[in-house]
Amino acid sequence: MVNSTNIADNTDKEKEALIMLEDGTYFDGFYEGKPIESGGELVFNTAMNGYQELITDPSYNGQIVIMTYPMIGNYGINNEDSESKRAWLTAYVAKDIVSKYSHYTAVKSLTDFLNENNIPVITGVDTRALAIYLREKGSINGYIALKSKGIDYIKEKIKNVPRMEGLSLVSNVSVSQLYKKYVKEPEFNVTIIDYGIKYSTIKCLNDINANVVVVPHSSSKKYVLDTNPDGILLSNGPGDPKALIDEIKIIQELTGEKPIFGICLGHQLLALSLGFNTYKLKFGHHGVNHPVKNLKTSKIEITSQNHGFCVDIKDAHFNKNLKNTEITHISLNDGTVEGIKNESLNLFSVQYHPESSPGPNDSKYLFEDFKKLCLESKIENN
Repeated sequence: MVNSTNIADNTDKEKEALIMLEDGTYFDGFYEGKPIESGGELVFNTAMNGYQELITDPSYNGQIVIMTYPMIGNYGINNEDSESKRAWLTAYVAKDIVSKYSHYTAVKSLTDFLNENNIPVITGVDTRALAIYLREKGSINGYIALKSKGIDYIKEKIKNVPRMEGLSLVSNVSVSQLYKKYVKEPEFNVTIIDYGIKYSTIKCLNDINANVVVVPHSSSKKYVLDTNPDGILLSNGPGDPKALIDEIKIIQELTGEKPIFGICLGHQLLALSLGFNTYKLKFGHHGVNHPVKNLKTSKIEITSQNHGFCVDIKDAHFNKNLKNTEITHISLNDGTVEGIKNESLNLFSVQYHPESSPGPNDSKYLFEDFKKLCLESKIENN
């Protein structure tokens, strides 16, 4: 049994919380705001800032996020940096969350924003000890509740938390109907299949003069093509890609029709549609400083990442598409696949987040690469 040292300056017994892991390990903390119970997969994130973009990233749906940086929230929440309409994560855990924020654009505190979204906020936790535990044991389910509920009560609650393997979550975060984001002088049209799209991805496309149409994750081939795209983007999103059988089938039907660009979950789904496999990483990649090598240019990109699954090329089922698909990017931390490309099918994808929100701008060139493919396809079809 591992019990973290209580580091919070808080004597309010009514706010004492426990983060219980499914193996019986627990960590003490305190509720900031509403004492909301919640369960999910525990993952740690190494980012020092960008917390507003993180908590509004739909890819975190179903996860309890632990921040390894000890002080979070000092610049508050503003009206510009959210990546979606709300916070999606299951719970937010930090050693210390600053209540007295300071920034000229801020309109509220991080705690207030999360509480408005009914997301539990836990502080006073030895997050570095918890991160080390997850790094050694791997991502694991957990449950958060008031300490007064008792250990036996919380252990029973953990049993009802679904495992991430085999879990489909995109229906929670995808739009239910089409919407458009147009520009004044468009050069090409992009249709995004929404598995959990981030606003910054749409903005990156608008910035290179693309009219953007966003459609639901369950859209048929005909529905997608009826939007008249010059290219199709497969977005990021939460959950196990293998669980999205219908979505993979639609991608297979769209392959070869238009240029395709996949990001994160979209990358995994594209790989599965080509015949590759995916697998669960031990503790995933979550942060804004992950080094990736571009095998085409030999340049190193510092990237923003958030995923728990990865493309596997070793156990691929042979088909005609695999022999023409090449690996374009690899992780320098663990050698995992970070990008693939098939020139004959006009498609490519990356595991990380090139929109860089939050994170460095090293990978934004990928949107220009996509634009080039779309314009070439547009000329051929006219």
